[in-house]
Amino acid sequence: MLKNTLLLILFTFSSSFYAQKIDKSKDELKSGKEDNRPPLPTEPTYQNTTTTARESDDSDDLSTLAFFGKVGFYVFLYGGIGDYENEDHLFSELTPYPYCNNKSGNYMSSDIEDESEDLMRFDVENHFLYGNNASFGNHMKGKFRPFQYFYLQADYRELIERDKFAKTTSNLSLFQFNLGYDRIRFEKFNLGWTLGATYIANDINKAGFSYGLNTDFFPFKNVSFNSAMLWSKINGLPVNSFEFRGKYHKKNHFFSMGYENLRIASPSYNYATFGAGFYF
Repeated sequence: MLKNTLLLILFTFSSSFYAQKIDKSKDELKSGKEDNRPPLPTEPTYQNTTTTARESDDSDDLSTLAFFGKVGFYVFLYGGIGDYENEDHLFSELTPYPYCNNKSGNYMSSDIEDESEDLMRFDVENHFLYGNNASFGNHMKGKFRPFQYFYLQADYRELIERDKFAKTTSNLSLFQFNLGYDRIRFEKFNLGWTLGATYIANDINKAGFSYGLNTDFFPFKNVSFNSAMLWSKINGLPVNSFEFRGKYHKKNHFFSMGYENLRIASPSYNYATFGAGFYF
């Protein structure tokens, strides 16, 4: 009897302690993080006799920097955008919804004559987040695809935690707005990147630049797997997200189960997810 009572007290205490994460994230995001790195060493002074050599070195450095800058630009252009003259998959057409023809995911070959050409699509999904009895939330996501090349995505997460001892509830609203581009567009697999902003509401009201990666894999009929990672900083502190889901598709809708991890300042949040979505 005593043992069971101690376990119950321990469980209650741990749940209450877990519920302090949101308040800790808020406090850290409000105060920010001081930069404790040592200052960069100052450059040594030069006598007038070395001015000519110094200017020559600067000229060489600028030429080298320009060369590597040019190389970096072309690497990004090919790695991030692609070669439309030699990569046929970049012209793949957007499907009305995954498995509309029983085999294609988000894209189908442009050689196939289909009404999906020049198609616009709107994907909307909602997922319930469950950490434990004291920690849960909701994640709503909308993705607008005006054509097969780019898309706009918005995410809204509402996180809720309850403190059983104090009998209070804390919540945190997280918004993400991104421009997305799928670098690889195969029938069974797509991979791309996103650029945008992350915003935290409540009494924080701060935003930061964000970038990420996402992929969809369609291994067999009616089943797909999705993964997405997003990195950002707000007031000098990380606000990152990772999600992985399995989806079962049925015509223009799906059901899903998965996992999400959020890092908001120093606290980390882990959730099991359950949800559904539609394609319009």
